[in-house]
Amino acid sequence: MSSGCTERKEFTLASSKRILLPQAIEKEAMEILQKAGCEIVLSPDPKPETVLPFMKDANGIILRTGIKMTRELMSSAEDLRVISRTGAGVDNVDVPAATDLGILVACVPGANARTVAEHAFTLIMALMKRIFVLDREVRRDHYGIRYKNLPQDMAGKTLGLIGLGRIGSELARICHQSFDMRIMAYDPYLAAEVQKRFEAWVDFCDMESVFRESDVISVHIPLSPETKNLIGARQLGWMKPDAFIVNTSRGGVLDEIALIQFLKERKIAGAGLDVLAQEPPEKDNPLKELDNVILTPHTAGLTREMVVRLAVEAVKSAVGVLDHKKPAEGIVNPEVLAHPRWKDYFSG
Repeated sequence: MSSGCTERKEFTLASSKRILLPQAIEKEAMEILQKAGCEIVLSPDPKPETVLPFMKDANGIILRTGIKMTRELMSSAEDLRVISRTGAGVDNVDVPAATDLGILVACVPGANARTVAEHAFTLIMALMKRIFVLDREVRRDHYGIRYKNLPQDMAGKTLGLIGLGRIGSELARICHQSFDMRIMAYDPYLAAEVQKRFEAWVDFCDMESVFRESDVISVHIPLSPETKNLIGARQLGWMKPDAFIVNTSRGGVLDEIALIQFLKERKIAGAGLDVLAQEPPEKDNPLKELDNVILTPHTAGLTREMVVRLAVEAVKSAVGVLDHKKPAEGIVNPEVLAHPRWKDYFSG
């Protein structure tokens, strides 16, 4: 079957609602699918070769992070209408290919903003208060570590944000309101009207100023060709030697080789990383051996409550599309609606 957008067949108007799950989702979300009369197909595992045979008859896919939806996979589907992500990031979907094929890609924007901001804040606190260093030394019976006065106050310090979207702005609010921290931000993509809402308490400036003046930097940008390794040796070189950097966005935006070197040479104080360039990391990844870095397994948005909310919202979006209802928000590729397949599809 051709993958050209002009040669894809129009959707059938039958009420077929076959949902493919490359990975299992929470029971609360499953119940919504069942009540909506969906036929649920659960792949034994998320490997592309396992999922591929199920793609042909799928009308919708609820997508977690265990597999990437490639052009090859999507091209094998005959009546796939929607891929709904259980999160805001869609870097595991070939969005241009989906658009070519007339497949709507949806996500859950902002649903995990508070949850990820809490995790980023926890990393900041743990780094600045040196929690893991102190814990380790007490376990080694080095109780005298208390006299080195390693922790520092949050109040009055400067938080620098690379990206002031939903998550970045929530973290900024927490730090500013609770600890009277100065907030600096670099976000060239932030709309002027949105920026205006923050200008009373956020200093918008260039990236170099953020890195040079901040006591802790938190990264909140999506991974794209433009942002890959956006933060490298040059940017890290601008940081103060006692400053920290936290990344809860995507590992690829931070040059890991440069970061490892700066951490090893103590050119910066430390890092808190929830995301890495390769996940899971290689067994010999040097970051594992460094005592000035905190590593968590891409879990910032995976609280018990959050995984349920994300799955439920992703399912609602997919079911809505199959019921000819246009999502109110979260369409990643709105240009797909100009595709002939979507002509007169949505009611109302």
